[in-house]
Amino acid sequence: MGMSPKRRTWTEILLGGGEAPDPRFTLANERTFLAWIRTSLALLGGAIAIEAFATQVFEPGLRMAVAIILLVLSQLVSAGACLRWLRVERALRQRRPLPLPALAPLVAMACVTAVMLIGSALWPRWHG
Repeated sequence: MGMSPKRRTWTEILLGGGEAPDPRFTLANERTFLAWIRTSLALLGGAIAIEAFATQVFEPGLRMAVAIILLVLSQLVSAGACLRWLRVERALRQRRPLPLPALAPLVAMACVTAVMLIGSALWPRWHG
């Protein structure tokens, strides 16, 4: 009888093998992931709030655009958080340097852009 091939575990498939890191590092990585998920949920809540409660503040088209932008940003942050968690966990397991965080600058630029767009849309109302 021949030996059957060894089945790969989810850990090997997703994380690429390596050695399990110190649990403190894995838990810190998970806390960072959860912080990004909270940010994503806040963006989702903001989208819902804009659409539901800002009828007197924004014109319908602008209100819908802002809500959609916040929804898309929420999805991007969620996906980015997952990818970041995987990349960091792989680096920890393979004892490589941690990857640079691309998510934080992206969210910061998106927030600044959103504030500028909303401000420019409301400027005529404030100084009309």
